[in-house]
Amino acid sequence: MERKLIAVNTIASIHGQHRKSLHRLVKRLGLNVVKERANDSRGQPSSHITESDYEILKRYLDDRQVSSDPISSEMHHNEFGVFYLVLLEPDLDPGRFKVGFTTNINERLRSYLTATPFAEVKETWPCKLIWEKTAIECVSQNCEQLYTEVFRTDNIDEVIKRATQFFNLMPRPTNDED
Repeated sequence: MERKLIAVNTIASIHGQHRKSLHRLVKRLGLNVVKERANDSRGQPSSHITESDYEILKRYLDDRQVSSDPISSEMHHNEFGVFYLVLLEPDLDPGRFKVGFTTNINERLRSYLTATPFAEVKETWPCKLIWEKTAIECVSQNCEQLYTEVFRTDNIDEVIKRATQFFNLMPRPTNDED
């Protein structure tokens, strides 16, 4: 089944965003970018995302524009997914890991595999988006921060233990659409 792709530059125009800012946002949200030649780019490869990733991006942009509306803000913060711990180089650097929130762990892992082909999901925990920053602070204690959401530890089992303890203290999240 062929996936429909949408040019990031086109999305920027539709939403009145600067294209470079939108490219950074796409990267920050961990959306999978596909380089493809398109008629509107004079034969040069341009960045595209899938329709499902566009929906995620669109929700984020819409939420950001109405963030002063407490109802919209509450809906965004209650987004349900998983908090994940991905080992980036399990054999060569077993203490280097990435943590974060996603609503689709398989897509997120797939997006990492281009840069780190041996990455593997070590563990996931049910989570709400609003908990992500606090969870990262909790699990990354005593770890060296290498990059945004990327850390190194001497004891990955201790990091997993802290994450498990954190999520055991949190109420069981539910998808509000159920």
